[in-house]
Amino acid sequence: MKFNLSLLGLALLCANAHAAKPNLEFSDVFQFKSAEGTVLSEHGQFLGLSAQPYRGDGEGQLYDLETQKLIASVERGTKPTFSKNGAWVAYTQVPSLLAKETNNKEEKAKLKNTLILINTETLSQLTFDAAKDFQLSDNGKWLAYRHDMEENKSQDADKDTPETKEKVEDAIKADKGDKTYTLSLVNLYTQQRIELENIAQYQLAPNGTGVLINQQSTDGKDNQVGFYDLTSQKQSSLINEPGVTLGAIAWQPNGKQVAFYQGNYVNDDIRRRQYQLQLWSIEQNGLKTIATTDNWFSGKTATLTWSDDNQRLYFDTRPQLEAKIKEKKYSDESSLYDFDTIRAQKGLKVWHNQDPEIKPREQITWKESRRDKHFKAVFHIEGERVVQLETPEVASVSLNTNAAFLLASDDKPYLKQTLYEGFYRDYYAVNISNGETKSIVKKIQAVPTLSPTGEHAAYFKHDHVWLKSLSSGKETAISKAVKQAIFADDRHDYPMPNEGYGFAGWQSDGSTLYVYSKYDIWAFDTQTLAAKRLTNGYQSQTQYRVEYKDADKLGFSDTERLILRAHNLQNKQTHIALLSLDTGKLETVLNGEARFDVITKAKNADRFIITKQDYHTFPDFWVTNANMVSPKRVTNLNPQQGTFAWGQKPELVQYKGFDGEDLQGVLIKPADYKQGDKVPVVIYFYRYMSQRMYDFPKMELNHRPNFPMFTSNGYAIFLPDIRFEIGRPGPSSTQTMINAAQALIDMGVAHPDKIGLQGHSWAGYQSAFMVTQTNMFKAVVSGAPVSNMTSAYSGIRLKSGLARQFQYEAMQSRIGKTLTEAPELYIENSPVFFADKVNTPILIMFGDNDGAVPWQEGIQYYLALRRHDKDAILLQYEGEPHHLKKFPNQVDFSIRMMEYFDHHLKGKPAADWIIQGEKYQPES
Repeated sequence: MKFNLSLLGLALLCANAHAAKPNLEFSDVFQFKSAEGTVLSEHGQFLGLSAQPYRGDGEGQLYDLETQKLIASVERGTKPTFSKNGAWVAYTQVPSLLAKETNNKEEKAKLKNTLILINTETLSQLTFDAAKDFQLSDNGKWLAYRHDMEENKSQDADKDTPETKEKVEDAIKADKGDKTYTLSLVNLYTQQRIELENIAQYQLAPNGTGVLINQQSTDGKDNQVGFYDLTSQKQSSLINEPGVTLGAIAWQPNGKQVAFYQGNYVNDDIRRRQYQLQLWSIEQNGLKTIATTDNWFSGKTATLTWSDDNQRLYFDTRPQLEAKIKEKKYSDESSLYDFDTIRAQKGLKVWHNQDPEIKPREQITWKESRRDKHFKAVFHIEGERVVQLETPEVASVSLNTNAAFLLASDDKPYLKQTLYEGFYRDYYAVNISNGETKSIVKKIQAVPTLSPTGEHAAYFKHDHVWLKSLSSGKETAISKAVKQAIFADDRHDYPMPNEGYGFAGWQSDGSTLYVYSKYDIWAFDTQTLAAKRLTNGYQSQTQYRVEYKDADKLGFSDTERLILRAHNLQNKQTHIALLSLDTGKLETVLNGEARFDVITKAKNADRFIITKQDYHTFPDFWVTNANMVSPKRVTNLNPQQGTFAWGQKPELVQYKGFDGEDLQGVLIKPADYKQGDKVPVVIYFYRYMSQRMYDFPKMELNHRPNFPMFTSNGYAIFLPDIRFEIGRPGPSSTQTMINAAQALIDMGVAHPDKIGLQGHSWAGYQSAFMVTQTNMFKAVVSGAPVSNMTSAYSGIRLKSGLARQFQYEAMQSRIGKTLTEAPELYIENSPVFFADKVNTPILIMFGDNDGAVPWQEGIQYYLALRRHDKDAILLQYEGEPHHLKKFPNQVDFSIRMMEYFDHHLKGKPAADWIIQGEKYQPES
């Protein structure tokens, strides 16, 4: 009996311990960490990351993957960087959060980063204060870094004398943003330090032989480009020229040659200043100018990239720009009355119906790309040949420095149609050996794929996969002959062409194209066009996709073993499988009720970092090999997570879409849920959500509910899949949502009078519309909703400068017709026209600097609801974009959201702002 009582007591103790788990509070969310800047040393022995809490100071962490132990840490350490040999890892130590939050703007500018280096063998640490930037040699011997303090100007510059004024006027001025700093070169093993003054640009040779520098004098007259030899510790001058400056610098991977752009400040027109491409050899101590096409030149923003085999240098060039138009300014009495001079001071933009882009878009593309637009070219070391790859006619290549053929595209023919049709391009194949361009396909949205040999290309069009021979031009719809697979996305519900499921890649010799169907990976022989299914996803409703692909490889070898992601579309589990291309063997190696992901691989070792996650399991890092067997846990970033009441195990709920389609949603019951309880439910949605069944929730506060905050505090969270009908997105999504919510009621989980909706952007629109059609929901929080499609149709997405018409005619808003073709559809799908039908309390949230949805859409809905005396509140977050970015606003909205649902779904007393709002009453 005594033994039995002890067992009973133990059981009660365990039950009480379980019950004693505290509920999450908003302050608890601050402490949850995520891994940022994750990087593996190239030989796979070490893992570096920055463990960053949602609010607070992070910690740089270094792990030994042999022992899976944390071996070193750096307070406030960020952006880990390993030397190529893994001997050192560098962390940038940022100022504390307290210092950043308590200092004014001027004082913040004085806060500096500190560079911390850790010796991975001894774990000793070296500290370098006020480091602006740094570079490590591949062998880990040398560190180069600049001190984040501008060089002192000449004392003479402060003296207001005729002589100093003449010197200033006579000086060759650097560009406004170009500053000089002291460069320190540190031998990390002997601690020898070499300092070079007035360094504007530098690049350490990867093999540590020396550093290329651009040294500038105060007046610019003694500027030079030099090389500091770290062996002899002597500096030599390569170019000694008043005003000389450098653009990009790039060392050959083997460290034998360095390429750089040479310019001169004498030309103070930065856009038109010519930068000459130079190549300098250490061994020959020779400087070579690389000539480009006549009347073409490189500008200040031009980039440089070497191929891994040291044989090709990719650079940027562009045609000569037109002469700058001289500005007319008032200069004398007569100029005050000169019409040309007066009109030159106007503020005007002319919008013309034949413009390829509307003015807001034109302004943004000018700033982001066209103002400094360059065209990619390549210099072949062997034969010393320059080949132009991009041209004004074919203006964009996808650069892979190891490829002999590049995929190129051009969107200029379709810029005007972008406003209403969406984004289309013409695609080409470019031969890097001679610049020859061959057309692949015209006017297409889905990106094609190009074989490594340049013999074939494939693309998806008219609901089929097409293979094109680039030599003969013959095109074949190779998927037509495959009857037992789905290649056109069967969940596509947009009024635009279907883009299919995409491509897995090519055999490296171009003999095989690997294509995704809905479930499987298919191999198509490019000569016989025979198709072979490589996976068995069709039978199990598992979707196989290549999970990890070496970015440096152009194709698969015929004996390669592919690492696949296997996502079951029914139970939502995501496993890892291995597929051997030579034997056809398919083996699932990581499985279970979870989601597995391959995060990264060591460049030169058989070592992978993977994660495993579910609603209760944070995706910590595990280490394994290519066989994916016996993974070992490395990190434990959030041990506190298990101490909180978190929520029940997620479960899938079945229901019907608006048209009878079988759909699923993820239900997470509250932590203290008991069988038979009918609980308040917050439904968060967008489009498809059930794939999140095994996702660990993001522990942050923003425009969406923090799921554990709700499931820890008495709510169920429901994430339903939503489907749409073209022309009727509002009614179709509403009926789907009603069906989903009714399924929860029928299960006996949801209290029918305690169901709320929360959606943002597209889901904000849906939630705003749904309450005009049904009284099923007792409270709605709608973020950034479109309320009036007739006004939003011709609105502007301020962030991109695009008109919003394409969203309605071809994309997400799914009307499929112009406003003039079908005004009734725009009205029928607009919440504002049915504001009088709303009986549900609604909280609308907008940032008044929203670059995606005009925030006036929120005002329209609020005013319409207000006019009909509906229970509506609008939260206007000042200066915020489409998603809240400022931490105080993220926290504020999260708290208000909870307070709003607590009042309307739980019956808690309303917060003052819910009852009476907040007065505008600034004190200054």
